[in-house]
Amino acid sequence: MVNGLRLPKEFRERVEDIASGRVVPPVPRDSATIVLLRDHLEHGLQAFVLRRVASMAFAPGAYVFPGGSVDPRDGDAAIAWSGPSPREWGAAFNADEPLARELVCAAVRETFEESLVLLAGPTGESVVDDTRGDAWEAGRQALLDRSLSFGEFLDERGLVLRSDLLRPWAHWITPKVEPKRYDTRFFVAAMPEGQRARDVSTEADWVSWVSPAEAAERGGTGEWPMLPPTLVTLRELAEYETVADVLAAEREIVPYEPMAEIIDGDAYLVLPEDASFRYREG
Repeated sequence: MVNGLRLPKEFRERVEDIASGRVVPPVPRDSATIVLLRDHLEHGLQAFVLRRVASMAFAPGAYVFPGGSVDPRDGDAAIAWSGPSPREWGAAFNADEPLARELVCAAVRETFEESLVLLAGPTGESVVDDTRGDAWEAGRQALLDRSLSFGEFLDERGLVLRSDLLRPWAHWITPKVEPKRYDTRFFVAAMPEGQRARDVSTEADWVSWVSPAEAAERGGTGEWPMLPPTLVTLRELAEYETVADVLAAEREIVPYEPMAEIIDGDAYLVLPEDASFRYREG
């Protein structure tokens, strides 16, 4: 039995072209994603999940967490910041300090753009308790059309980015066989009290809070299409009972990059062994 995921037939030629050097794979774009978590009185630990619209160029119809690519302006050193420093985040994710700053800011910014959840507050010890209203939506739109940088958005509202609300979770790199590639760091964070995650992203047509175990089960059967990083992350989170347990978990972050290979005449995506175990379980 082949230890991998069979790719569509059209991928075989690309796998061969990349292996022979006839095609140079694109450089992956730095990106970040946050798994928002909450404790539900009846259903226990839940994660916020979105379904990407079918028209998206990358992973159409896939179930994902909020996130996206780094904006170069995310690296603005003047952004008000509370919590672990970019240097500390760089140590966690094996990134230099400028990139670490960009990743944290991109994670917080993209999550706000896609759910209106904002991990920032008036002080380093507080967090915004409500992001409903026209002013917040206008700010979100300005971030989306890039007329406002994330630093300018925070500065206009007198807000401090709360990096202490995040925890590092994983690091995944899109396989070389994909025409669009991302170098993505995964964070986890508790849903701020008073805020509500909402369906506001034009890149998603469905959102929901769901237990990691249920989402992983649906993803494992193919009912909910998922990329390997999403399914593996959900299966990892399913082992925890509460948000506090997740945030207290000790993680050694190692980069996972699935490799495309020709095996017995077919193209397969082969995951690193420890990630492959998570992907196949259940």
